[in-house]
Amino acid sequence: MCLGIPGRVVELLEGYGGQLALVDVAGVQRKINIGLLDEGPLEPGTWVLIHMGFALERVDAAGAEQAMDGLELMGRPADTGPGSQPAQPPQGEQHVTHEPA
Repeated sequence: MCLGIPGRVVELLEGYGGQLALVDVAGVQRKINIGLLDEGPLEPGTWVLIHMGFALERVDAAGAEQAMDGLELMGRPADTGPGSQPAQPPQGEQHVTHEPA
């Protein structure tokens, strides 16, 4: 599996040499180039992994969920993870910002 953003094909777009599809990515529809997929015709409802506007791989729903979980995990700060709380400053301490004179 490649590193990509999962999206679900909504419809194939007319023209463009049969290489564009409208794909739903987290609730936003985008035009995606499907010309690199070589596994036969693409149908609405198919999940794909997208990188730089190109669908690179077909995946099933579980694969799409796994890819999204990985992307969400990479977006978390280093000191947090699933089930942990963000670091809090100790009680009673104040953060002071010094501005240059």
